[in-house]
Amino acid sequence: MIPPLSDTLRPLRQQVFEQIRAAGLIPRVHVAKDLGVSPASVTTITSELIEAGLIEEAAAPRDSETSRGRPAVSLRVRPDAHRVAGMKLSDREHTAVVVDFSGQLIASEAIARTPGAMDLNTLLDASEILLDRVCAKAGISRHDLSAVGLGVPGFVDRSGGVALWSPVLLDRRVPLGPAAAARFGLPVHVDNDANLVTLAELWFGVGRKLSDFAVVTIEHGVGMGLVLNHRIYRGAQGLGMELGHTKVQLDGALCRCGQRGCLEAYIADYALVREATTALNWTYKESRSVGVLLESLYDHAKAGNTAARSIFRRAGRYLAVGLANVVNLFDPELIILSGDRMRYDYLYAADTLAEMEALMLNTGRKGPKIEIHAWGDLLWAHGAAALALSAVTEDLLVPARDMAAQ
Repeated sequence: MIPPLSDTLRPLRQQVFEQIRAAGLIPRVHVAKDLGVSPASVTTITSELIEAGLIEEAAAPRDSETSRGRPAVSLRVRPDAHRVAGMKLSDREHTAVVVDFSGQLIASEAIARTPGAMDLNTLLDASEILLDRVCAKAGISRHDLSAVGLGVPGFVDRSGGVALWSPVLLDRRVPLGPAAAARFGLPVHVDNDANLVTLAELWFGVGRKLSDFAVVTIEHGVGMGLVLNHRIYRGAQGLGMELGHTKVQLDGALCRCGQRGCLEAYIADYALVREATTALNWTYKESRSVGVLLESLYDHAKAGNTAARSIFRRAGRYLAVGLANVVNLFDPELIILSGDRMRYDYLYAADTLAEMEALMLNTGRKGPKIEIHAWGDLLWAHGAAALALSAVTEDLLVPARDMAAQ
């Protein structure tokens, strides 16, 4: 049977566009070489993309001051073709960015919020305020946007825009995407926030040059994104890669998802604070935020407090288990540890990585490279913007896909 045209069998027009987007600036001959197609085919397709207003020609920088003759002509995505917004909604802070069609940042904004879950209307009220603020900073109206990407923690049905469960929402199975689209008057695309960090790395970071890599996010929760053959893998129902909810202890600690023994319940922010409350007798600090308590715990550990150090050491060991499982299952070329928490060096200390290597299958080959990206919440918003850019691009290239399928 002939398989349907899907993400793994993208039309050449789309592959050419994505190659230009990923490179930033690239000559036609390099596009043809990278994709293994004829220069004539690339010339025809790029002419169509230029006519459609999606890409444009630009002079390539000279190799040296002594270069002579006409400068080489390269291709790039046309920045002003479209603008999109990306928003990350969390239980502590909401962040947003507006980017142009090439992914360049135009404006950013953030608003603090009271921790805890919200009902849908309250969350949309805050999102609408944030969207209007970031658009004002960008000097545009929200209706100048082509789409909005929305990232939330938890389990998300991306195809339907439904938040099956999220710590930022009081209810389950919330139609967040359709509700936000109706409120904003714009197309809205929703995904799990860890997938969006992965998409940000794929579009704007080190992932632009890699075919296979994994991103593990550690902050308020624990998430994972996986790229296989330059595409994010989400599973058969779009709910895969939930590393934080893999089980590391039967009948273990309570996770915020409602189950017990999840990896997240041992290494996420709230898990460490929960342990510290008991081990350090912090009952008098219960009214303080998780962030403040985590900073206090880290200060105690740096000062040599044995109990605080043991909490971090235990978290590091559980992280080593999770990372070793990722390596044994997927064999990625690179694992990126991402999130604001990466500034706490206990999580990627040498002994944690050494333990990870000890738990990996002994094949005699070197394990994957580990990189630390201690980005703040704006990276998550950039990932949401990448989701919107991806959706806009797919919509623009649908006619070519339909013609190829006929």
